[in-house]
Amino acid sequence: MLAGFLDAIFNGISIGAVLLIAALGLAIVFGLMGVINMAHGELMMLGAYTTFVVQNFSKQLGGLWFESYIFFALIFAFLITAIVGLFLEQGVVRYLYNRPLETLLATWGVSLILQQFVRSVNWVLVIGVALFCLLFFGGLWILNSRANFGRVRNWIVTVILLLSLGVTIAVSNFLSATYQLAVTQPWFGAQNVDVTAPGWLRGGMSLGGVQLPFARLFIIALTVICVVGIYLFLQRSNWGLRIRAVTQNRSMSACLGIPTQKVDAMTFALGSGLAGVAGCAISLLGSVGPNTGQNYIIDTFMVVVVGGVGNLVGSIVAALAIGTVNFLIGSGTLALLLTPVQPLADLFTFFATTSMARVMVFALIIAFLQWKPAGIFPQKGRTVDV
Repeated sequence: MLAGFLDAIFNGISIGAVLLIAALGLAIVFGLMGVINMAHGELMMLGAYTTFVVQNFSKQLGGLWFESYIFFALIFAFLITAIVGLFLEQGVVRYLYNRPLETLLATWGVSLILQQFVRSVNWVLVIGVALFCLLFFGGLWILNSRANFGRVRNWIVTVILLLSLGVTIAVSNFLSATYQLAVTQPWFGAQNVDVTAPGWLRGGMSLGGVQLPFARLFIIALTVICVVGIYLFLQRSNWGLRIRAVTQNRSMSACLGIPTQKVDAMTFALGSGLAGVAGCAISLLGSVGPNTGQNYIIDTFMVVVVGGVGNLVGSIVAALAIGTVNFLIGSGTLALLLTPVQPLADLFTFFATTSMARVMVFALIIAFLQWKPAGIFPQKGRTVDV
């Protein structure tokens, strides 16, 4: 009985670690800008696919390269998703600040685009996306470096967008017709792909009758490193000080000379990069598919809301609590422990499946938010009091 309970606690903590590493980036972005980024799950999915690509490349090299590929995958997953997040902030989110409904719908649309992109991506699509980004964002950079165009600026942006789309479509059609690039199969397709962990991450160790898989231990250690790194960045660096200042009072920070737009862009890129790291960790637990991010986005938002928007300690407590309670209920461990109290044991036996356990956790969270609507550790600052 005790070994089974400890095993359930460990599995719950490992699930909480996955939720926490997924929620870190969202907590920073949501806490700073109030942006409900529905594409956060798809950024995790991109990080998982980046791990798959790095794994395949390292397999060709073999030996030590394959055994250490996970560290390169973490770096590339962070960089690629950070760049995608930066483009998302510059091209979409920046124009929708203080408009939460429009931001939610726009990022939800981006999430659908990213899902379909992964299903259909081939050389023509990659070249087209790169060309469009070069033309559109290059045009915006040139436009922003010139004088203020006043009322006609939005029209100029529209013209740049249409010209970029036109040139991209023309070039893609030319490549498809001339070099037959589009006839190749998509890189990934709609089916799930498997990530093979290095040899030293397979298997596990036994401690007091509890089996501890190396992959989950690695994820817990990675989560601790990410939490400590984010804490040191926010508390000890100049940019971390700027982020905390903008989080507490944006208007006063702008008056003091803090470049709030650069802070927003860097914070969004940082949060997106952390989503990529979470995707890399998730890829070690099972197969990866276009819908991988959708399996985690709701739980990730729950962690942020329950912990307190923008609060790092609250996110840690909420992630571990939600992960542990979810597994205790879903695995039937809680029902087994409550066997002496038959009515409660019957109740938790009814919810002893993964889907039903999530329903009960949702109900518990709703009840908790009725008591503490601002979360475990509510945000503090002058803007909160207004």
